Amino acid sequence: MKKLSFIIVAILVLSLALSACQPPATPTSTTEETQPVAVEQTEAVAAEETEAVAAEETEPVAAAPAETQGPAPAAEGGWCSGTTIVFFPGGPSGGPFATVVYNGAVQAAADTGADVQYVWSDWDPAKMTTQFQQAVATNPDGIAVMGHPGDDAFDPLIEDAESQGIIVTSMNVQLPKMQAKYGSNGFGYAGAIQYSAGYALGQEAVKESGLGAGDQAFLWGLLSQAGRGERTKGVKDALEEAGLTVVYQEIDDKTNADAAAGVPVFTGIMSANPDIKMVITDHGALTGTMETYLQAAGKQPGDVFAAGFDVSGNAITAIQDGYLQLVSDQQQWLQGYFGVLQLCLSHEYHFSGLQIDTGAGFVTKSNLDTVAPLIEKQIR
Repeated sequence: MKKLSFIIVAILVLSLALSACQPPATPTSTTEETQPVAVEQTEAVAAEETEAVAAEETEPVAAAPAETQGPAPAAEGGWCSGTTIVFFPGGPSGGPFATVVYNGAVQAAADTGADVQYVWSDWDPAKMTTQFQQAVATNPDGIAVMGHPGDDAFDPLIEDAESQGIIVTSMNVQLPKMQAKYGSNGFGYAGAIQYSAGYALGQEAVKESGLGAGDQAFLWGLLSQAGRGERTKGVKDALEEAGLTVVYQEIDDKTNADAAAGVPVFTGIMSANPDIKMVITDHGALTGTMETYLQAAGKQPGDVFAAGFDVSGNAITAIQDGYLQLVSDQQQWLQGYFGVLQLCLSHEYHFSGLQIDTGAGFVTKSNLDTVAPLIEKQIR
């Protein structure tokens, strides 16, 4: 029995000794298997970050353009300095509307560097066509015209200019035939759409005045001028559709050039038609002279509803004093600015003509404070 116990003990001791001498078992834990890989990835990321920091220390984030690249041409103040332009503000030098057009063109010339010559026309279509021919003879790169002479009078002259490589664009009054033919060359338009602008003013005047069927309205306009007369026609159509009786008077050449010359005409119309309750002038200078006209006719503020086109310093005063109730704003400064800009874009970059409607809205006593400071600076 003792011998058997000894044998069992000996076997157990031998088994333990053999177990201690064997190599450790291979681990099976997923965590233990991936841990070395994670260490390797961490080391790789750290190496990349170190390289990135080193790159940042030795190179700028965005490399500056080489000296030979320079700024984009349009970013330079004189990008259009190689372009010569003849520009028509339309009216007389110092006239309220034409001066604002001129100011817009002057700003565009300053912004682009264009070489611009200005020609004043007293709103005379015949003078505009003669001056246009003279401008073509100087061989400019572009001419910005007021479209008052209309397509029939202007088209042959513009055809001649375009044949000589002179870019033409229009302002204030559209020349639709030439615009359609030479739009791809850069013939654009900046201004109100004549008939639409006239019709809108007529409608707004009826709405604001409360007048209707049987009431008399005096319309002083330019129906006889092709193209330009479309605005007067729009006013007339709107008034007549509302049932008003229109007393019409064509603006004569003398009054067209100097609004003060129209005082006798105005007082004569008002005297012959004492029932007139509305007056609409289709001319910026005449609108600005409204207070003078009504006072000369013996009218007090509010005796008649007065409306017209184009804001000016005198128009502000007339609104404030109660003699003028409604003005359509063509934003003519934009006509001057875009007239010059159009020619620069077309001559320098070969852009086609743009159609820009500047006739945006109305000025009344309710919104006068917003625009008055700009009107006084001859920007609006």
